[in-house]
Amino acid sequence: MVLRRLLFALLNDHRVVDRLAEARPIRAAARLTASALTRGLRLRDNFLRALKEEAEQAKGRGWSNQRPRK
Repeated sequence: MVLRRLLFALLNDHRVVDRLAEARPIRAAARLTASALTRGLRLRDNFLRALKEEAEQAKGRGWSNQRPRK
């Protein structure tokens, strides 16, 4: 409980947060996070583009997403 209050007090001090933000390990972690997010978004966009192209090709071959009637 005391540790939680101490951390809360430290993280609400803008000077401490500024010093942490300028620390080399924090900057490296931020770069890594930004890189991973950017790469993930790029992969998602490529996947969706390929999926859309496949769907267009399937429509061109006469494939339909409607279920056959019984």
